Amino acid sequence: MSENKRISNLYQSIYNGNPWLEVTLADTLQNVSAEQAYKKIDPKLNTIWEIVNHLIQWRRNILQRMQGETIITPDHNYFVPVLDPSEAAWEQSLQTLAKSQEAWNTFFEDFDDADLAKIYVNNGHTYYEHIHGIIQHDVYHLGQIVILKKLL
Repeated sequence: MSENKRISNLYQSIYNGNPWLEVTLADTLQNVSAEQAYKKIDPKLNTIWEIVNHLIQWRRNILQRMQGETIITPDHNYFVPVLDPSEAAWEQSLQTLAKSQEAWNTFFEDFDDADLAKIYVNNGHTYYEHIHGIIQHDVYHLGQIVILKKLL
């Protein structure tokens, strides 16, 4: 099996597969209402919804980098307040997260292992480091979501 396929399987498992850590984004977010996702547990903490939107934007950011685009990360680091706390808006965020997973799955279909060594010019990190970085990023924030969900 190619390295690309192994990485793809790992990334997919964290979203809705059977990862070693035994929790997934899809299962964790299942049955979370808009009200729960929007709830601010502590003024210093992000909400589940803010974290989901942050994940979506970082997934886009890194995918665009892998596609050769030069991306400037905004000062707010993709943590922005949710302006529409409706169920429809929450469902849209969940659908957008699912679409970001589909975009990554499509990307991996044609990605060549040789490209893992490519360097992203803005920061000097390899594509391999970026891809594993976004996986680690998802897992880090998945842990936060799990904890916030338990505190609801």
